[in-house]
Amino acid sequence: MTVYFIGAGPGAADLITVRGARVLAASPVCLYAGSLVPRELLASCPPDARLVDTAQLDIDRITAELVGAHRDGHDVARLHSGDPSVFSAVNEQMRRLDQAGVPYEVVPGVPAFAAAAASLKRELTVPTVGQTVILTRIAQQATAMPEGEDLATLGRSGALIVLHLAARYVDRVVAELLPHYGAECPAAVVAMASRPDEIVLRGTLDSIAEQVKAAGVSRTAVIMVGRTLGAEQFHDSHLYSPARDRHVC
Repeated sequence: MTVYFIGAGPGAADLITVRGARVLAASPVCLYAGSLVPRELLASCPPDARLVDTAQLDIDRITAELVGAHRDGHDVARLHSGDPSVFSAVNEQMRRLDQAGVPYEVVPGVPAFAAAAASLKRELTVPTVGQTVILTRIAQQATAMPEGEDLATLGRSGALIVLHLAARYVDRVVAELLPHYGAECPAAVVAMASRPDEIVLRGTLDSIAEQVKAAGVSRTAVIMVGRTLGAEQFHDSHLYSPARDRHVC
């Protein structure tokens, strides 16, 4: 049997992919993080499915559930919020499944930063303004950041920075990015992206921290800082340019 790591999306139940929904509906065992995955998704599980909330489980207990279900002959839907490719803690689970000889597949989902960009109605890459997006976090009460990946270093690039898991440390974020981006650089925070209680804050690097604190945002949010968030004057993309020779591959 197979363990399926499924990206459940950023919050709205209908942002799971068609493939993810199909696998979920066919899996007799489902592990999910109750604090992050929308309960509406669980209604798609088979009526007699075993549902396991992993919010209070450590990695060993999660692994035991996955391996046990496999040995019992059951496919497992392992729901992760957002997309499994970033900040999902999937690697350590896959490593343990490799050691146990349990097969698995990964079903991608909609990441939180993409849902946030949709709420902001912004393309994060804008011709001649910015073509690079940095997805990162800060080290606080979590795993330390590798050398050279601190905000002060990343900020030197001037690229659009998207910070996960950092809303409660917004003052620190602002302080470390100000020297590189300047006080008037566009900034935004989207909390609970795509959910009914979504909060969207727009401002500048100089003003965004006060907005975050006034709105009471401290978790389940992404912070975005970069010029593309406010870009209005820019060249059209070459992709659809009338001057482009469409006979050249």
